[in-house]
Amino acid sequence: MKKNHPFHMVTSSPWPILTSFNMFTSMMGMVMWMTKKEMMTLTMGIMFTSMCSCLWWRDVTRESTFQGNHTKKVTKGLKMGMILFILSEVMFFSSFFWSFFHSSLSPSIEIGMKWPPKSIETFNPMEVPLLNTIILLSSGVSITWAHQSILINKLKPFKTSMIITILLGIYFSILQKWEYSEAKFTISDSIYGSTFFMSTGFHGLHVIIGTTFIMVCLIRGMKLHFSSNHHLGFESATWYWHFVDVVWLFLYISVYWWGG
Repeated sequence: MKKNHPFHMVTSSPWPILTSFNMFTSMMGMVMWMTKKEMMTLTMGIMFTSMCSCLWWRDVTRESTFQGNHTKKVTKGLKMGMILFILSEVMFFSSFFWSFFHSSLSPSIEIGMKWPPKSIETFNPMEVPLLNTIILLSSGVSITWAHQSILINKLKPFKTSMIITILLGIYFSILQKWEYSEAKFTISDSIYGSTFFMSTGFHGLHVIIGTTFIMVCLIRGMKLHFSSNHHLGFESATWYWHFVDVVWLFLYISVYWWGG
C-alpha cells in the first residue's frame, strides 16, 4: 500500500516484550548472584538479552538499509532519540561525580576528615591513567577520520581508521583491567573505593559497549550499508564514542589527578 506520509509505521515485533522479560531476568540474576552466589539466572538473562538485542538491531538494519523505511523525517527522530539517550547517560555519570565531590570537598569525620581517606594509596595520574587518556583522545581523532572518510565515500581510509579505533578501545580495556589488578584498595575501602570503582568501572563498561558498536559499524561499512548522506548507525556510534572520551577526561581530571 502506498504511503502518503514520511513516517515509518513499525510492524509487530516480538523483541520489545522479550527483551523486557530478559532484562528482568538479568536483574533478578544480579540479586541471586549478590545474595546466594548463584550465577545461572544472571548468565541466562544476559545471554538472552544479548540475543534479542542482536535480532532487534538486525531488523532495524533491514528496515533502514534494504527496505528504505528510514526517511529524513524518521532519521531526524532517531537522531533525537540518540541525543536523549546520551543525555540520560550524562545524568547517570553526574550522579557518580556528585557522590565523589560531595565526599571529597567536605570529608566527614568517619573517614578522618581528609581526602583521600587515610590508608588509601591512590594511583599516580602520570602513569597508566595518562596513557589511557592519550589512547582515548587518539581514538576520538581516528573515529573522526572515519567519519570524514564516509562523507567523501572513501572506503579504504574508513576501514583503516575504524580498525585503529577498535584496537585503541581494546588496548584501553586491557590497561584498565591491569590497573584494577594492581590497585592497593578495593570497592569496599571507604567512600573513595566505592566512588572510584563505580565511576571508572561503568566507564570501562561503556568503552567495551562502544568498541562493540564500532565493530558492528565496521562490518556494516564493509558490506556497503553506509553512504555519504545516509549513515545514521555509524553517526550514533561516533557520538557515543565522543561521549565516552569526554567522560574519561572528567574522570581523569577529577578522580585521578585532583582527587588523588
